[in-house]
Amino acid sequence: MTAEAPARTIESRHHQMFPTLSDAEIERVRRFGSLLRYARGDCLFRAGEPGPGMFVVLKGIVAITQRDGLGRVVPIERQGPGQFLAEIAQLSGRPALVDGHADEDVEALLVPPEQLRALIIAEADLGERLVRAMILRRVALIESGGSGPVLIGPPQSPGLLRLQNFLRRNGHPYHVVDASEDADAQALLEQYGEAELLVVCPDGSVASNPSEHALALCLGMVDSAEHDELFDVLVVGAGPAGLATAVYAASEGLRVITIDCRSFGGQAGASARIENYLGFPTGISGGALAGRAFVQAQKFGVEMLIPAQAASMDCSAAETRGEISVRLADGRRLRARTAVIASGARYRRPEVPRLADFEGRGIWYWASALEAKLCAHQEVALVGGGNSAGQAAVFLSQHVSKLNLLVRGPSLAATMSRYLIDRIEATPNIELHPHTELIRLHGEPDSGLDGASWRDRQSGAEFACPARNIFLFIGAVPETEWLEGCGVKVDKHGFVLTGAAARGGFPARPAAALETSVPGVFAVGDVRSGSVKRVGGAIGEGAAVVALIHKHLAPSTVEA
Repeated sequence: MTAEAPARTIESRHHQMFPTLSDAEIERVRRFGSLLRYARGDCLFRAGEPGPGMFVVLKGIVAITQRDGLGRVVPIERQGPGQFLAEIAQLSGRPALVDGHADEDVEALLVPPEQLRALIIAEADLGERLVRAMILRRVALIESGGSGPVLIGPPQSPGLLRLQNFLRRNGHPYHVVDASEDADAQALLEQYGEAELLVVCPDGSVASNPSEHALALCLGMVDSAEHDELFDVLVVGAGPAGLATAVYAASEGLRVITIDCRSFGGQAGASARIENYLGFPTGISGGALAGRAFVQAQKFGVEMLIPAQAASMDCSAAETRGEISVRLADGRRLRARTAVIASGARYRRPEVPRLADFEGRGIWYWASALEAKLCAHQEVALVGGGNSAGQAAVFLSQHVSKLNLLVRGPSLAATMSRYLIDRIEATPNIELHPHTELIRLHGEPDSGLDGASWRDRQSGAEFACPARNIFLFIGAVPETEWLEGCGVKVDKHGFVLTGAAARGGFPARPAAALETSVPGVFAVGDVRSGSVKRVGGAIGEGAAVVALIHKHLAPSTVEA
């Protein structure tokens, strides 16, 4: 580098969010879009309604505003010639999160979602700027707390926390209103009678105490279309393994659909910080890593259904017609030429009396900023000795007065990475309790957890603790009940067998390394028997299985 080398320009976050495209860049966009004209006052897009795609303003001004569902409108930005209007939802045609109106006569290029994805891939450098801006806009909407659905209910109520966690895990902005401090919200609650929780969606519809699935339908996060087409790959599970499979398969031209019953990221998505993942020396939160992969999958055109639960799999036509189908809990059926089981595992629950009574009322299976805020400056307990438990303990220790770490074994050495053990030992407000098990919960479900008791398994001595919040990280059991009856072999613990262990029949049928006992059905990640149960390993399996999928889909050659 010479002294004459130009200095690097560091763009502000605002400039990255709202870049102005040059005339040359607009010409590169033009071949992917069509020219539209709007009169002053016309609506280009409206919150809660499917977005038509990305707009590039050629003439005039478009006002972008937030609307919170209670009729309150907040200006965000006025965008003019050379600027583009879109955020991550427009990659897949999901409902818009903001309103856009013409402040004066407007000419704009409209790039629909399919063409937008083509633009991002074909024009790599320009596509990078567009995607960065769209991600930052979504982050800003989340941080503003003024966009998305309005959640109305008592602060820290189980129902409110449940929906907040669901929306946060899925990267969707929302706005919480305490009815005791807001007359409009209180009036709405009274209108709906005995409702504990109301959700006002951006399109104006109101849901009383909705389930996660009902909320997702209200927000347009998941559709109700039949999806009768035959996909190349059906991925069940959107954790690291499932997302990696989807990204690599779609980037290589395969038509992919991915479903998950909860949120993208799986259990890894709840990790406060992953510090041993290659390429992130300062660590990265599980949510951030999963969020980037989720955007990447949409960029390559992966069809995403989240939340959508797999109820059963039909493998009867796998060998005859080369087709596998999965029936969803809502009755719909998805068909594909291959299927990848990446359904992971669900949180294990210890045998403690009344545990279910306190779930969401002091018993937690993850540790996010929401839970950390709930137990700020309190004494808490955390049960578990794996890496997820260590990451959660380190994260929570920054917010609580004391953290009791309970493990059944003599130490953490056999189950936790050394860097986490060192950090726990260096954290003064974490106290390790080896040879210890949780035995009793105190309190009433209506008022929440009021403490707990645990026992030293060697001495038999019992100890009481006033912890009103207890975090359980004691491993997981595989999500494989939906596979019953389809012929996929599992081990004695329910994990899916692959490769040599999955071979069977007479004569024995060889199975590829990640292939199950059913041809064309593969398994990756935590659900697979023998997997390493690490994020890096799951992503590696997701990448490796795509080569096996290509091999399975390739037409067989017949010797002359």
